[in-house]
Amino acid sequence: MTGPRRKTAPSGLRDLLRGWRDLRGKSQLDLSLDAGISQRHLSFIETGRSVPSRETLLHVAEALDVPLRERNALLLAAGYAPAYPEPAWDAPEMASIAAALRRMLRQHEPFPAIVMDRYWDVVLTNDAAPRFFGRFVDLSARPVPRNMLHLMFDPDGMRPFVANWEDVARSLLARVRREAVGQVLDARSKALVAALLAYPGADCARDAAAPPHTPVIPLSFMKDGDVLNYFSMVTTVGDPQTVAAQELRVECMFPADDETERLHAIMMAETAQVPRNGIANTGRSRCVTTSDPP
Repeated sequence: MTGPRRKTAPSGLRDLLRGWRDLRGKSQLDLSLDAGISQRHLSFIETGRSVPSRETLLHVAEALDVPLRERNALLLAAGYAPAYPEPAWDAPEMASIAAALRRMLRQHEPFPAIVMDRYWDVVLTNDAAPRFFGRFVDLSARPVPRNMLHLMFDPDGMRPFVANWEDVARSLLARVRREAVGQVLDARSKALVAALLAYPGADCARDAAAPPHTPVIPLSFMKDGDVLNYFSMVTTVGDPQTVAAQELRVECMFPADDETERLHAIMMAETAQVPRNGIANTGRSRCVTTSDPP
């Protein structure tokens, strides 16, 4: 007669945990101390000799700074239900965050402000953003949801109008890696980078950027013989508890000099009465969603 069979951790969970530990460069001892469990217990989990409790697994994920979406994947691999909701950004439970996003966008007029998801797809903009980018390209011809990286890299997009495109391309790819949730490129992010580098002449973005001589690398757009210089600031949600809240970020463009601010005001005044989607702009700030450009 045999005794009860000992539970073992699923192979998928073991591989995920070892992968995250290796990615963070932590030894089993370091991780066990950070997670508040014994090194022996952690070793048993990674070798499949023990199944972690739900609470233990969440402590380990926290110690590894695993993004919320991937924490749910760890829980599912261990046979547990996900801990972090994955509602859409405009779901009822996200109402307070969505309201804050819209307020930020409105208050940033007349300069472009954009809310993007984890993969740089635009989910929300202020009114200035489509008016600004629409001065350069036909946004209605671009697929929805509109992706800001594709817009900048595409030779049929904003790229011909970027005076310092090679510097900007290098900077954007560095940002993709730096601003990735958990500082990790998942499969979809890697596919996005590969698609960007596949554009003609985009190989220059693979090179390391030279140290800048200014505090930021400006986005310099050419329009009617003028060069308009901008920089951006990125805002994220503090202490997010849903997947969408963690993955959303707001990017606000600011003029980098007084001349750009002056030229921007002139350009936006010229577009104030241009109809959008058949509706004339009344001058009031409003937010537009993914069905609208950019």
